[in-house]
Amino acid sequence: MRTGLPVLLLWMISLSVFSQKKNARYLVHIHHSSGPIRIDGILDEPSWKQAETADNFFMILPMDTSFAHVKTEVRMTYDAKFFYLSAVCYDGMAGPYMVESLRRDFSFTKNDNFIFFLDTYGDETNGFTFGTNAAGAQWDGTMYEGGKVDLSWDNIWYSKVKEYPDKWIMEIAIPFKTLRYKKNGPAWGINLSRNDLKTTEKSSWAPVPRQFPSASLAYTGVLLWDSVPPAPGTNVSLIPYVLTRAIKTYDHTLPTQYKTMVGGDAKISITSSLNLDLTVNPDFSQIEVDKQVVDLSRYELFYPEKRQFFLENGDQFNNFGYSDIRPFFSRRIGLGVPIEFGARLSGKLDNNWRIGAMDMQTGTVDSIGLPQQNFAVLALQRKVFARSNIGFLWVNKQSIDYDPMKDSTHPQYTTYNRTFGLEYNLASPNNFWTGKQLVMKSFTPGVSGKDWVVAGNLQYASRKWLINGAYQYIGINYKAEAGYIPRQGYIRLDPQVSYYFFPNGGSVLSHGPQWFSNFYFNEKFQQTDNENIVDWLFTFRNKATLTIVGVQDYVKLQAPFDPTNTGIAYLPTGSEHKWFTGGVDFFSKPQSIFTYDFSIRYGGYYAQGNKFSVLTDVGFRVQPFVSITLTTSYNLLDLPAPWGNTAFLLVGPRIDITFTNKLYLTAFVQYNEQVKNMNINTRLQWRYKPASDFFLVYTDNYYTNPFAVRTRAVVLKFNYWWNI
Repeated sequence: MRTGLPVLLLWMISLSVFSQKKNARYLVHIHHSSGPIRIDGILDEPSWKQAETADNFFMILPMDTSFAHVKTEVRMTYDAKFFYLSAVCYDGMAGPYMVESLRRDFSFTKNDNFIFFLDTYGDETNGFTFGTNAAGAQWDGTMYEGGKVDLSWDNIWYSKVKEYPDKWIMEIAIPFKTLRYKKNGPAWGINLSRNDLKTTEKSSWAPVPRQFPSASLAYTGVLLWDSVPPAPGTNVSLIPYVLTRAIKTYDHTLPTQYKTMVGGDAKISITSSLNLDLTVNPDFSQIEVDKQVVDLSRYELFYPEKRQFFLENGDQFNNFGYSDIRPFFSRRIGLGVPIEFGARLSGKLDNNWRIGAMDMQTGTVDSIGLPQQNFAVLALQRKVFARSNIGFLWVNKQSIDYDPMKDSTHPQYTTYNRTFGLEYNLASPNNFWTGKQLVMKSFTPGVSGKDWVVAGNLQYASRKWLINGAYQYIGINYKAEAGYIPRQGYIRLDPQVSYYFFPNGGSVLSHGPQWFSNFYFNEKFQQTDNENIVDWLFTFRNKATLTIVGVQDYVKLQAPFDPTNTGIAYLPTGSEHKWFTGGVDFFSKPQSIFTYDFSIRYGGYYAQGNKFSVLTDVGFRVQPFVSITLTTSYNLLDLPAPWGNTAFLLVGPRIDITFTNKLYLTAFVQYNEQVKNMNINTRLQWRYKPASDFFLVYTDNYYTNPFAVRTRAVVLKFNYWWNI
């Protein structure tokens, strides 16, 4: 592959866009508190009256050309242990606040909320976010890649929201031990964000262009300390757990299995910005079940990581590469296999260097002959220019004391699989230009040649234009057993162009055409796949959206494929298939008590067949305690014999009851006609103190034809976060 031109282009753009921090002139000072502060939503302490006020917010949506109409006032202070922030959120118009529930880590777009973003390292790339909705539900997460948020991160902090006739007030205290930051840095990047659904206005203290999220760290202002932030001091946390589980399998004459487990994690701060995590005998049974889909794909589906141990600073590991080129994917570790122990070192070494080092060991599974395996990952990242960086990743999957020729009755496993990667991530100071250049190579016993990956993209995003060009090459022998690489042996080109019009008035805020395309070729540059998508997106002033879609598909199969994914029969390798599809997508305005969206597609399919699909989501809430959603997917395939007419229905009702912002009940039912299974998952969570929980989880799986219970499980789990 010719990689010189993309590398040179990204390099030249980096040089041309290098400049100072975009919103450096937006400055707010923070001073030491003059006395104790009580977190109660009542700002009667002298320290709040003495604190500097950040107000005069700028509108982001519906249009970023004026000050916000909804008034917000923010103040900050600190003492030896806590960073404090208060926000006075005045009403934009009469009426009740819009909230989904009291559940933690709520949907930003479906709640009146106040959220702020901290760039504690000053690199405009990594940070933290905290906030609440108008009912007091908490939001917290880590930030990566300049504006993306991982809400799976969880830690200790305190908040209170109090409602008044003309406003609601949020008060927050965050222990310095919860944060990671530069030891002697007198300034942090910060932005303050308000979402007011009644007026459909999103605003921020430091201005952010409307095409970017308010979380964009490139547009943070400056939080200037009167002294350097206090050192967090000794920061060691132990998080033990005790679990008991009962599992009954009904399709075998086996007794109920009872099991008690003890394990836990430890968090040790090496420095104020570098953390060591340890885990022994971890268990993740309280993690919410994956949302099922009807699988009509030729390749493996992707399910996100939800286990907390893998999430802090997880962007260096799990987000290296692209969404369909992941040399490391942590879900490869410990699903169906016991994790014995693990360790991870992650964080900042200095202003320019980040490190991530992880080692995990899994146990044996005698029933399938799987040996103990060790997963070692090393990630380094070096900041260059204003916001760009160069990243390195090394992944080693090693079988321990394993001879693949010793036992022929079980599947054979590789003795090792290794991969290394090097990538350059471009991010201009104003975020208009972003891009990546990536190269990777794998090492597997008995495999050599065509084991490289080369990929890259360059994107320009302005208010009216979104232009992206991307390419990928993955060799047929590239193997990342600890990664997510659903397809090998291809060359791919992906152009994308979008343009938006902004009417001066009326119900439509913006509209415009979008074109997405992907072209696949084999390694001889012979075309194997192509998909062209042309649509027109309408965004309304009430935040509803409508998209009219047209799709053209071409596939030349590179392997046999059953278009129903049920094993009835297979289309042959080399067969060609072409079809057209039309459709419409609609999302209702999020500020309603009753919300809905739907996606409809009708057109051709493999083997000159037809496909009709409908995906719907319906939601209803009783504020702020109950949120009910119903997800439905229906696919009707009209194919020649031997498949004939095949229909797949997937129904997923879910109810969330939040008795308080510390006590939640979730019941989730999924009926999947394709895999002939129905699953019921019910989870009660009581957060009896910050980051410490009690879980009661009940799970049922049923056969659907004939209807009969398959397995049943009950789990009780107790964990405790203990700061030493």
